[in-house]
Amino acid sequence: MFPLPQQRSHTTKPPRPIFPDEVLSGGSLQSDFAQESIFAFPPNRDTLGGTSYFIVRNEGNILIDCPALEQTNQYFLAAHGGVRWLFLTHRGAIGKTAEIQQTFGCEVLIQEQEAYLLPGLTVTTFRQEFTIDTETQVIWTPGHSPGSSCLYYSELGGILFSGRHLLPNQHGKLVPLRTAKTFHWPRQIQSLRFLLERFTPETLQYICPGANTGFLRGKRTIDRAYQQLASLDLPALLGIQPL
Repeated sequence: MFPLPQQRSHTTKPPRPIFPDEVLSGGSLQSDFAQESIFAFPPNRDTLGGTSYFIVRNEGNILIDCPALEQTNQYFLAAHGGVRWLFLTHRGAIGKTAEIQQTFGCEVLIQEQEAYLLPGLTVTTFRQEFTIDTETQVIWTPGHSPGSSCLYYSELGGILFSGRHLLPNQHGKLVPLRTAKTFHWPRQIQSLRFLLERFTPETLQYICPGANTGFLRGKRTIDRAYQQLASLDLPALLGIQPL
């Protein structure tokens, strides 16, 4: 058991499920998926408005990027069985990783080029890919940062947790966003090509972005994810100047 805060905060919004009940109970799901859930946390100021996700499952819960470490979120994580893995999609999502590992005793997973940003912590690193189990892999998608990576969860037709590698723009459309802090824009475009080669419309149904979720305007995921990815004009994107 994990220590629960003495009381939950009533001033902070709790995490919310990203799939409605009718989807979770639909015939397209495997029989055991109804016992599992995926939640999104409110944007975290510590990670410049980043959105963290939490996959609750029998094989061990996975926290994707760091939520704000305050009472409501701590209570929620502990009440759902704690954290088995904390996966960091990029350096900007580190937040209070040390405190989360100390509280929950979780394994921290990060691409090897950014592990130096967690001195003193016990971390698991990978180079190109890392398989957590048969349903879950992490994939190196450099460009936004040297170690930018995505997590792929094969349930529900395939869900990609994209960090800041792929985000909704202000119109809610899936795009890579080039900013003044983008590490290597051509590599980021090449990482998109890799995802197109790796997946199909049948294996990539949803993307859960790690920021800009307000631009989804009430939607909780980017649907028809592969089709949106395939519609991007990659040669034209190479010429985009930073924001």
